Amino acid sequence: MPTLTDLSTIRDLCARYDFSLSKGFGQNFIINPGICPRIAEASGLGPGWGALEIGPGIGVLTEQLCRRADKVVSIEVDHRLPPLLAETMAGYDNFKLVLNDVLKVDLKGLLAQEFGDKPVAVCANLPYYITSPILMRLLEEKLPIQNITVMVQKEAAQRLCAAPGTREAGAISYAVAYYAQPKLLFTVQPGSFYPAPSVTSAVIRLDVRPQPPVQLPPEQEKAFFALIRAAFSQRRKTAANAIANGLSLPKAKVLAALEAAGLDQRARPEQLTLEQYAALQRALQSIDNRT
Repeated sequence: MPTLTDLSTIRDLCARYDFSLSKGFGQNFIINPGICPRIAEASGLGPGWGALEIGPGIGVLTEQLCRRADKVVSIEVDHRLPPLLAETMAGYDNFKLVLNDVLKVDLKGLLAQEFGDKPVAVCANLPYYITSPILMRLLEEKLPIQNITVMVQKEAAQRLCAAPGTREAGAISYAVAYYAQPKLLFTVQPGSFYPAPSVTSAVIRLDVRPQPPVQLPPEQEKAFFALIRAAFSQRRKTAANAIANGLSLPKAKVLAALEAAGLDQRARPEQLTLEQYAALQRALQSIDNRT
């Protein structure tokens, strides 16, 4: 079996299959042999588990997942890769490739069909340009997955793992904290990839929560996240001004809701916690119900 992190092996495979890396797909192959075993171990995979991988590339991480999980299903959007993967993954009968776009495939149906009642972990080396849409789809659909262990751009990793109510947090930090418990595991230098990206990467793990840490009626979740996005759309302003502008609400209504929720009307967006945004959402809904 060839070593898939070996640069000469990668170049040979690419030449034989007339494959060139696509910037459009954000393809950077891992050539540091220590990285993928660490990602696979961090996911907690073992006997009885299923692994869902997004973007297998030539199979560097896939190989490590197959050594640990009962079954590995990899979703790949690049139609040029299946012949190459057929060679690199030929030794693993617990591997299945699904040629599709992860943002379009029926994930609930796929997980039910492929894994049944097995606990499932998601693993991936995610393209930087599409990190947030993929992670939010995995979380928002409330899929039957235990955790998500992915490599992303370091700056994105720090934002994804930032605690709500801190200066480093953004709207995505609150969304992640609502659905999961995030942890930044380790950083990965540009030289670990071919070709080398211009930025440092980091591996994070999101442990999916069985229940959100704040209580909101399901029908208010959409409005709750719209509220947070509005607040952070103008984070240099007070939360009241940003929310009023972002949601096209009278400022007096937003101020009244902040007062009703017991919150400082001069607070900045990043100063409010997840629970405080939930309280603000409930207060706004209460005002709507009275009018």
